[in-house]
Order: sequence, then C-alpha cells, then structure tokens
Amino acid sequence: MSLILQVFLAFVRIGAMVFGGAYAAIPIVEQEVVDVQGWMTYAEFMDLLALDEVTPGPILINSATFVGMKVAGIPGAIAATLGCILVPMVVALTLFFIFRRYKDTPLVQSVMTSLKCMAVALIASTLLKLGLAAIVPEAPSVDVGYSIYVCAVIVAAFYLMHVRRVSPLPVMLCCGALNLLIFGLLGL
Repeated sequence: MSLILQVFLAFVRIGAMVFGGAYAAIPIVEQEVVDVQGWMTYAEFMDLLALDEVTPGPILINSATFVGMKVAGIPGAIAATLGCILVPMVVALTLFFIFRRYKDTPLVQSVMTSLKCMAVALIASTLLKLGLAAIVPEAPSVDVGYSIYVCAVIVAAFYLMHVRRVSPLPVMLCCGALNLLIFGLLGL
C-alpha cells in the first residue's frame, strides 16, 4: 500500500472515531500517529500540538495537514486533510437530517447525553496527559526548578484567561516570548 493511501486511511479512521471536537480528538490522533503508525515521536507530537494551537483553523485539520506533510509531503498533507474530514462530513450531514426530524425523542436525547459524557472524558484525558508532560517532562532526572517554572506558567496562564478574561492568543504569545527569553536568549 502506498504511503499516501496509508496516510489517507489513517485519518479516515481518526475522522470516523472523533466525537466532541478537536480536544477530544487529540488522544485518538496521538495513538494513531505515535503508537500505531510510528510516524512521530511523543515529543514531536507535543510540538505539533503547540503549533496547532498558534495556527488559525481547526486543530484536527491542522494536525492532519501537519502530519501528512511530515510523512509524505504536500500529497500527504492533502490526503490526511481529506481523510480526516470525509467521514465526519458524511456523518454530520446524515445526522443533521435525522436530528432535525427526531430531536425531541427520548432515544436521541439519551444519545446526546452519552456523547457529551464521552467528549468530557476525552478532554479530561488530554488535559491530564499534557499537564503531566509539561510538569514532569520525559527525562531520566526531573529538573525540579523547571517543573516549578512550568507550574507557575500554567497557573498564571489559567489566571489570566479564566479570571482576568484575557484572550488566549496574547497569553500564548507571552508564554512563548517568556520561554524564548529564559531558555533561548539567557540559556537557562
């Protein structure tokens, strides 16, 4: 099987399994790309997520495009992007017509409740994984100073976005600039 077809089919599978939006999709993309296919390391995948957050557009489509580009160039990017949107598009159109007709039935209400619970569980899983990876990076010895710094940045970013209601974009840019200053320019 050609690499382009492998990329396309991998993202068709991802697109077929994703419920609850982009953040709920992250564990599924990670499993396929890192564990099953081996196209990226875990560290590369974490970098991909950071890049996804600062580029405009849907995270899942950005992830598919970036992975496809890394694995098979521009044809891979196109194949991955089309693969990740094919099944959701067909399912969404089908469900739209069904939901519009049967939205008030107990069965549909029950299905919607289940889907909401699944989405919350997937998002919580991603939060725990990313949080642990940021606080305790994969390394033989844990740098306590670095872990304290990361915790402080997480708390400050949370405070700014959720208490002070600062938009996420300036917070992300400030966090990036702070990291560049501390680790890039100062070499700490």
